Amino acid sequence: MTYRSTTVFGCALSFALGIGLAWTAGTAQGAGELKGQPEERREPISLAESALRALKSNLDINISRQTKESRLTDIVVEQAKFDPTLSVNGQYSRTVNPLNRPVFGGTIGSLNEITVFDQRNQSVTLDATTNLITGGNVDLNYSPSRTNVNQDVATGFLFNPAWTGGLALTLTQPLLRNAGIEINKTFIRIAQNNATVEEHVFRDRVLTVLSTVEQTYWELVFANENLKVAEAALKAAQELLASNRAKAKAGVMSIVDVLQAEAAVASRVEQILIAEKSIRDQEDQLRRLLNPGEEELRLDMRLTPQDQPVVALEPISLQEAIDIAIDRRPEIVQAKKNVETSEINTKFAKNQLLPTLSFQGTMGLAGLGKDYPDSANRNLSGDFYNYGAGLVLSYPLGNRSAFSTYNRRQMEGKNAESSLASIRQQIIVGVREAVRRVQTDFKRIETTRSARIMAEKQLQAEQERLKVGLSTTRFVLDFQRDLATAQGNELRAIVDYNKSLSNLERHKASTLDRYNLQLQ
Repeated sequence: MTYRSTTVFGCALSFALGIGLAWTAGTAQGAGELKGQPEERREPISLAESALRALKSNLDINISRQTKESRLTDIVVEQAKFDPTLSVNGQYSRTVNPLNRPVFGGTIGSLNEITVFDQRNQSVTLDATTNLITGGNVDLNYSPSRTNVNQDVATGFLFNPAWTGGLALTLTQPLLRNAGIEINKTFIRIAQNNATVEEHVFRDRVLTVLSTVEQTYWELVFANENLKVAEAALKAAQELLASNRAKAKAGVMSIVDVLQAEAAVASRVEQILIAEKSIRDQEDQLRRLLNPGEEELRLDMRLTPQDQPVVALEPISLQEAIDIAIDRRPEIVQAKKNVETSEINTKFAKNQLLPTLSFQGTMGLAGLGKDYPDSANRNLSGDFYNYGAGLVLSYPLGNRSAFSTYNRRQMEGKNAESSLASIRQQIIVGVREAVRRVQTDFKRIETTRSARIMAEKQLQAEQERLKVGLSTTRFVLDFQRDLATAQGNELRAIVDYNKSLSNLERHKASTLDRYNLQLQ
């Protein structure tokens, strides 16, 4: 399989959160570093690059690809049943027996003592046979031989040694059971259907891997942005702590307010540590999907996502999405092929209910000569020939095995049709749920943005009240925490919206189109 990408995944819309976060690398590295670890390497990576690398190297993709290719060999195996077979058989035999009476042509006169009867045979048999797509069998046999009997004393033979040759053609053709091209191509067609099913199983695996990469990538984006939220909260708490310490030193604020601010700073540091760990976890998950190799996986590599999530509403037509999914989902094609395979098996089982009636015909040429060229010429002259034809009829009484198989095939066919109907229903329900999730998550962006703006205004107002002595440190810290929570909720809503878009594309089986990729 070859992956071909004609364009790179388009630039996403800017990640407009409007929360005014600043990246403080020193704080993040200080919270996440451990002494004695090797220097980290950072690698920027886009969503399109992640998808391509996963398709080329993912272990699940490789396993599914090999399984798909192995199904193609099953087709060749079934087709090979109609390949001709050529066999050669050479034999030499010598028989020396004592005679108790004269043998015409082999001895002279009457016997007055035990006489030796020495017979030598040399033969070669060439046989070519093939099964016909109609269910018949053709066999072509050529068998020249040399016979020598008591050469020194035998006088009653025309040729001694004598060369004989036989050329025979035999045809056997079923007329009822196992007769016809369609019946005899049954297992070839089943193998072809199985290969098609496996091809779409492979396609389904590709779509699953792509969807998993996208989901993991957006989780990594969320983890990075969530760290920025935690760092902003820490910075705000540190600024409040510095202000409180200055006021406490001037004697205009109690030590309790300072302790509350110190506790908040410690709590914010903990949140940064948790956020940093989440980033590392998501980086490892994404690296595993890219299958970099064990040695490279052992290295401490940091991945920096380059794409920003989309925050604009994409137009969605529910009925159009359902039609696309029904037309393109690999499960539908698999189920249809299973129905077709069941119909083929049912037709074959019905054919096995018939009695066996076969036509058998044979024709041959014979020759005799003093040497091989003489024998071969006479063999092909057509002066000596034979032919025959006949019919063979057989039928097992009761034929219960064939009837049971036929009934089972009929039930399997009904089950396959029911499975197809069930899969269609599941796809329709799944697409409807995926569309609702997209619409709901986009509305969450709007509501969480409003909540974040209100939290910013409330915090600003409470800070102004604190400056004039109308509020306390505890209230300001609570509003800082509420703002961080609102910012995190907005981040989660935006990332969930992008994950929902990816999930909808997976339900429609159109993920490859987003990257302009084709499976060849």
